[in-house]
Amino acid sequence: VAMTEAFAKLADHAIDQWAELHARPWLRVSGGLMGMASGARDTLGALRHNLAQAGVEATISEVGTTGLCYAEPLVDVYVPAGPRVLYANVGPERVPEIVERHVRDGEPVVAYALATVDASVSGLPLREQLPMMRHQVRIALRNAGEIDPGQIDQYIARGGFEGLDKALSEMGAEKVLQTIKDSGLRGRGGAAFPTGVKWGFLAGNPAPLKYILCNCEEGDPGAFNDKTILEADPFTLIEGCIIAGFATGASNGIVFVRHGHDEPIDLTRQAIKACYASGLLGRHILGTDFAFDMEVAEVGESYVAGEETALMEAIEGKRSMPRFRPPFPAAYGVWGKPSNINNIKTLSYVPEIVRRGAEWFKGIGTDKSAGTAIACLSGDIKYPGLVEVPFGVTMRQIVEEMGGGDPGGKAVKLVQTGGPLGGLLPADQLDMVLDYDVMAQAGAMFGSGGLIVCNETRSVVDLTRALIAFDQMESCGKCFPCRLGMTHLLEVLERICDGEGRAGDLELMERVGGNMKIGSLCGHGQLGYNPVASAMRFFGDECRAEVAGEGAIAITPFVGPQGPRRGAQIG
Repeated sequence: VAMTEAFAKLADHAIDQWAELHARPWLRVSGGLMGMASGARDTLGALRHNLAQAGVEATISEVGTTGLCYAEPLVDVYVPAGPRVLYANVGPERVPEIVERHVRDGEPVVAYALATVDASVSGLPLREQLPMMRHQVRIALRNAGEIDPGQIDQYIARGGFEGLDKALSEMGAEKVLQTIKDSGLRGRGGAAFPTGVKWGFLAGNPAPLKYILCNCEEGDPGAFNDKTILEADPFTLIEGCIIAGFATGASNGIVFVRHGHDEPIDLTRQAIKACYASGLLGRHILGTDFAFDMEVAEVGESYVAGEETALMEAIEGKRSMPRFRPPFPAAYGVWGKPSNINNIKTLSYVPEIVRRGAEWFKGIGTDKSAGTAIACLSGDIKYPGLVEVPFGVTMRQIVEEMGGGDPGGKAVKLVQTGGPLGGLLPADQLDMVLDYDVMAQAGAMFGSGGLIVCNETRSVVDLTRALIAFDQMESCGKCFPCRLGMTHLLEVLERICDGEGRAGDLELMERVGGNMKIGSLCGHGQLGYNPVASAMRFFGDECRAEVAGEGAIAITPFVGPQGPRRGAQIG
């Protein structure tokens, strides 16, 4: 493989470091926001203490989640010439035995173990045989749980920056752009617009200063894949941004993250700093004439800041409110400069597409939805977490086979998809394949990947009220069809949930929703009626019964952004 001289040196050093890392025990602890919430900090402290007491020299790395969130804190133990084993739900009380028996003596503690990774261990399944892993094809999450997100050498040793080097040393900007077009990659933020076409809009602008913006705002309830990528492998995003800059002639990149998520933000900034130190950012990248700079911009608590023009307003220090279009970002973007905005997941696929080729990526998934999708499972589900699956698998495979269905054995009633602006997918529709166009035709959205599973005890009307309450609170208020429409929908739904429904309420919400769709400035208002529309489409009888005060499902009062629901329980 042709390489620039600069990258060949980086690769040689990284491989040497990788070999040295495997010369002694290596313990990877799933950290990040989910791991920390499960007690990973205490587990890390106990590991360091017990290794020191046992006199064992080992490397401890805090890695991002593997996606097996139900198993956290998860400890991945590798010992030279021995089996690599994953231990689930490791609290400090389990650490001494794992250190003494497995790390020191090489004998896995099967009673605490979840799976083995690279060797046969009696009584343990292989990791790929776990329910959540069976259908997975990992591209964007290829390094999740495998590398220390703060160590650039580990990323390079596993093929990182080979795509960038190939782009600079062999392909050229036009060929890279054509490769992305040919791959069939579509935006993973929800709109599913062809990425190569979007890049082409920016590439055709001759302006000397252009921006690549990465959208990692991720305010969807039920979606947690964007921050997971930053926690597990920020380098894949950085490499994708640099390649996008090269293909479009852009000179600057900005990663846009909601403030308060300190670990993802800090890891991304550390990774950017490491790339500058390695000659992968700045001037003369890998000894070529190409230059590209990157930084992280933080935004306050605003769901609508994920809309691309509101995102640019926030970067400029203004209130997060959508702009009128045209002009579009490729002509007039952040600070008035031509810009391209992609979701973090979209950019995270780019390095492997360039490295392996368009046909490789196009060969995964379906004809119109190429590659894989990252789904976040939460709600009434046995195995909550993240899975990366090829398009074409069914929703039933994801929810029931990989997620394990309801933990108590109750029937799955519906899956809420596409975030708070998405819809409700009833159980009899779960054989639908994961495909952007197929789901859109059925009135469903995959959106950013959040799948909230609800069992048979859940009230559709109460769930819809919770979604609209979120949407109403997060409306920026710039345009009145959204601002007033969301408020009106919430008032009607709260009245119904209080047992005070009126004849004509459903028709009233339909009229309000139609006005919102026609008159709203951005997708927040245009899609805001979706939860109500899908509830009435698939659960019309239940909705009408609730309006008439005949609801038969006992539900817990919702406590959300508007406070507790008024009145008594329904049922």
